[in-house]
Amino acid sequence: MGRAERELTGKPILLIEDDATLNRLMVAQLERAGYRTRGVLRAQDALVVIKEDEPALILLDIRLPDRDGLDFLKEIRAVCPVIVITAHGAISQAVIALRLGAHDYLTKPIRSDELELSIERALDHARLTRSGDFMKGQIQSLMRTATIGSSPAFREVQRQIRLFGPTDAAVLLLGESGAGKKQVARALHDASGRAAASYVVLDCSTVQENLQENLFESELFGYERGAFAGAEQRKPGLIEIAEGGTVFLDEIGALAPPLQAKLLRLLETGTFRRLGGVTDLPANVRFVAATNRDIIALGREGKFRIDLYYRLSRFEITVPPLRERGEDMVEIARHVIKNRTFNRDIDKALDAGAIRALRAYRWPGNIRELKNVIERAIALSGEEQVISAAMLGLDTRKPARSGTSIDFSFNFLPTIDELQTHYVEDLLSRGTYSRAKIADALNISERTVYRILKNRKVTDEKITDAPDDA
Repeated sequence: MGRAERELTGKPILLIEDDATLNRLMVAQLERAGYRTRGVLRAQDALVVIKEDEPALILLDIRLPDRDGLDFLKEIRAVCPVIVITAHGAISQAVIALRLGAHDYLTKPIRSDELELSIERALDHARLTRSGDFMKGQIQSLMRTATIGSSPAFREVQRQIRLFGPTDAAVLLLGESGAGKKQVARALHDASGRAAASYVVLDCSTVQENLQENLFESELFGYERGAFAGAEQRKPGLIEIAEGGTVFLDEIGALAPPLQAKLLRLLETGTFRRLGGVTDLPANVRFVAATNRDIIALGREGKFRIDLYYRLSRFEITVPPLRERGEDMVEIARHVIKNRTFNRDIDKALDAGAIRALRAYRWPGNIRELKNVIERAIALSGEEQVISAAMLGLDTRKPARSGTSIDFSFNFLPTIDELQTHYVEDLLSRGTYSRAKIADALNISERTVYRILKNRKVTDEKITDAPDDA
């Protein structure tokens, strides 16, 4: 641990959030992740903490009961980096906060991976600024956190980031859930000429589940006063917030077809209209999109526009699953340990058994699962310096029965039916099985097995018992 890191070692993260329940939950989450954290409900209490226990970083809810959040930001921004927290739909306040000097903003509900990545980047920024070597450190930090790995598979991703980053062309990121697409998206932004401008994220899966069509438009394009009931003043959308920067469209495969058409028009014309507006406005942003689904298959099924796919995929980067990245999993695990224990006066390491367990496990949840496993192991290790295989709690046995190894690699997120069909097909490619044995292995009925076999036109000679009538 370097001198700049040790200067932050004893300092807490200060959370200023007036919702007492959310405050307790966030403090507990950050403590589990290895950050000493103090939570307060009011600006007045925050000033006391700042005076007696200078924080390394402040998480500030814009809406406070005793002060205007933006005014309070002006008062505390010189103390340490500030990440502002806003409610969904309060993006305009976040833009003002960034202009006032906030390091980043997060929108409720906040996902743990987004929160921890934002904190890590803010603390890295503070350390590098103190060291007086900011620009060099910025590049090193990028390669250390967002694109860590030295395996051949991931070196190709790093090469593509360096190649595609400086362009303004759209990039489509493909890969399994948890493989690191968000980090690669951010790395593309930081490697571009737009790095000094804003980077904003729109989770299309959340849009699909929770927002109506006009709310998607208002979120992405903004709206004019009077556009709908409650629109009392003009509000900028993500396109305007990201002016000169990057818009990351996460889980683009989940976007409904009507919304795909609106996005396609934006990409084709380079212009947009605020909801309720009549004027076309220029869009000076770069788009990066990501999905864990098979976009081409969705296109064939009429669920995703092929013309939109071509617009988004001027360049494509496939982020490999962790199981294909060799020693990267050990390197990433050590990096997580270092970052999660940076403010504790203890150094932890993996023992030989833990390293063997990391290598033997298949990691279906990829990097997200690895981080969770390591964070749990850190908590279980207490004051011990060595993390053992038992603390990891990994089941490294083969997933299939009777010595059969089943490949569960997908380039998209499969349904339960697809998983069951894949399992049955893999079994039958290796020999003959009874329907009863297949049903028992999958914990499903023999009738369901019969349906799968019938739909896949499996010949009777592959089954040791004749099918019953169904």
